[in-house]
Amino acid sequence: MHVTTLDRGTLVRGRVAVCLLFMLAGMAIGTWTARIPSIKQGLELSDGRLSLGLLGVAAGAITGMQVVGRLIDRYGSVRVMLPMAFAQSVVLVVPAFMPNLVTLAIALFAFGVVHGVLDVAMNANAVEVEQAAGRPLMSSFHAVFSIGGFLGAAAGGLLAHAGLTPAPTFAIVAAVIAALALWASRWALTLTPEPARESAADGTGGTAGKNGGLLLLGVLGICCMIGEGAAADWSSVYLRDNLGSSAGFAAAAYAAFSIMMTAGRLAGDRLTTLLGPVTLVRGCGLLAASGLGAALLIDHPVAGVIGFGCFGAGLSCIVPQVFSAAGRRDPARAGQALARVASLSYVGFLAGPVLIGGLASLVGLPRALAVPALLAGFVAVAAFALRPARFTK
Repeated sequence: MHVTTLDRGTLVRGRVAVCLLFMLAGMAIGTWTARIPSIKQGLELSDGRLSLGLLGVAAGAITGMQVVGRLIDRYGSVRVMLPMAFAQSVVLVVPAFMPNLVTLAIALFAFGVVHGVLDVAMNANAVEVEQAAGRPLMSSFHAVFSIGGFLGAAAGGLLAHAGLTPAPTFAIVAAVIAALALWASRWALTLTPEPARESAADGTGGTAGKNGGLLLLGVLGICCMIGEGAAADWSSVYLRDNLGSSAGFAAAAYAAFSIMMTAGRLAGDRLTTLLGPVTLVRGCGLLAASGLGAALLIDHPVAGVIGFGCFGAGLSCIVPQVFSAAGRRDPARAGQALARVASLSYVGFLAGPVLIGGLASLVGLPRALAVPALLAGFVAVAAFALRPARFTK
């Protein structure tokens, strides 16, 4: 993209617009997650059949990520992300009206496609805003996504407690999402996509080396997202079944992970400016590995909660830095680069819980959870993949 000198007001509005998009995306996911039990009960689905339906979200997201890159590079991130932001409010409501598992899976596939396209497009626009501002901003955007997820889950839970069914719950939150999308559409920062240039040497725009770098960034994303997925599904189980805590205290493990991840992302931009992305990601990887390692080695529930909190703080800044580096790798193909890295990372999030569950059945949950700790250590070693950011106005 062409990054030109912009006045402060334009940059502030552009940053707010991206924050709104990250927030509405998080709200959609959080609200949907909060009402899954009601959907399950309404359709009288078993756990196994529900899991089949939920695969629609994953399949749709990965499908959307595969096609969105070229659209962003051709038309610009704004022309892709704004329609998807409004579409997010529509596809959130549809699953509440599905009469059976098949139609639910189709609706969730559409939800996943929209979310996957929006995810890549808003990250591409975030890179543009970051470049135009001349300083790191990506971690704060991802923190807003986490905050949006919390707000969506809280809204879904409160409306459920008030006796509302999923349909009006989704409709209320969808109205808020549409309002945020409208606000973002007025303030979004629009930059002209830079035309791709082919290299006479390889006919690919000189991207042979860049592709190898993107693959390594994708691997780092996979390693991090395996840890996120594992913490989401297995942290409470580990405290309850292996450390003997109560059910209520076991839930504190993932709460600590989530809180520290959000806090880490809120501080991430300042840390990036102070340390640079390579040093930051190396330190984050070491913190995540040592935190989870301590949780597994010290046989006490309190140590488990503290360890998962450190694990969340360590993972917090890795994915934002990976996405930022991917978007800067080749400005003419930033959309395709982000789509490739994001889709790989998303596979890691989906595979993480399954991987840990399979290993746990063979060697026990504590040893299985050592895998995310080892992967975090690998991230620390391979942090050189994130070249030092040189933000220039």
